[in-house]
Amino acid sequence: MKVTSIKEIKGTDRDVLFTGGNSQRVVLEKDGLGFAVMKTNIKKGGPYHWHYPNHLEACYCISGQGVLTSLDNGDIYDINIDSCYLLDKHDNHTFEALTDVVLISIFNPPLKGNETHDKNGKYKL
Repeated sequence: MKVTSIKEIKGTDRDVLFTGGNSQRVVLEKDGLGFAVMKTNIKKGGPYHWHYPNHLEACYCISGQGVLTSLDNGDIYDINIDSCYLLDKHDNHTFEALTDVVLISIFNPPLKGNETHDKNGKYKL
């Protein structure tokens, strides 16, 4: 059994800056659970382009307001507190944060820890 907190993660190698904010990576590949969990903090702004052809992601909004846009089909979704969105088809998308947004994000396969978006909004596997 392990217990950790965001307070312990802030300022460590598990607190990773990315395009649009930072990701506090609570569960990583090395933790051996088969998925990754992070607190994703997105600064007001964007739209930010992200695309995960190597990962599936679920995001649960715990704070803020944003707009999620599918670049695959043009669908637009309002994201608010208690919204959950699934990028279950490696969806190419943008996210515009209308306010600062906080998400709880789950990735499969799990992140190793230091991934950041490349110029195409992708994480390498």
